[in-house]
Amino acid sequence: MIIGSKMLFVMSGWGTGYSFRCEIVDYSRSPSALRMARTCWLYYFSKFIELLDTIFFVLRKKNSQVTFLHVFHHTIMPWTWWFGVKFAAGGLGTFHALLNTAVHVVMYSYYGLSAMGPAFQKYLWWKKYLTLLQLAQFIIVTIHIGQFFFMEDCKYQFPVFLYIIMSYGCIFLLLFLHFWYRAYTKGQRLPKTVKNGICKNKDH
Repeated sequence: MIIGSKMLFVMSGWGTGYSFRCEIVDYSRSPSALRMARTCWLYYFSKFIELLDTIFFVLRKKNSQVTFLHVFHHTIMPWTWWFGVKFAAGGLGTFHALLNTAVHVVMYSYYGLSAMGPAFQKYLWWKKYLTLLQLAQFIIVTIHIGQFFFMEDCKYQFPVFLYIIMSYGCIFLLLFLHFWYRAYTKGQRLPKTVKNGICKNKDH
């Protein structure tokens, strides 16, 4: 579903004429507008699938994975995206969703490898770069949305959503920087394969 969302966002607008500066929501019943609306609903439903991550972590008693960052991210997105798809299914407010789906394709590829057992641990050396990719995501989202506040003639219909996206970009950037500091500077969350050079566990 995540890969499908990525491709649909590209085909629905961001790869077929959307402006990376000011792009208002198209409320017409044109094929492209309806396709983008359906894509936004698909993305919205994918947030509930991601919420299952948290539920499975709790059920499997992987308490080390149930961090504030994880819970906050997976619980706040479905709630706020309902308003997005209800009132503004399209336009420049969907750029962060395009970027997010691209990052999630990479992220769940990592999760898939990590779930395949100890024999695949040697292929997980790039976890640090996955975190870098997530940090880059929030920097790009913040910059992209931030340009709206310097445009005098952009008639985007729901500026409140842009304030929310801007806030999320900044909040998640700070939370992931904190995660980076704990995991890679202080080494508190490094897997044992990184700490000792020996494959002893597969928790991430």
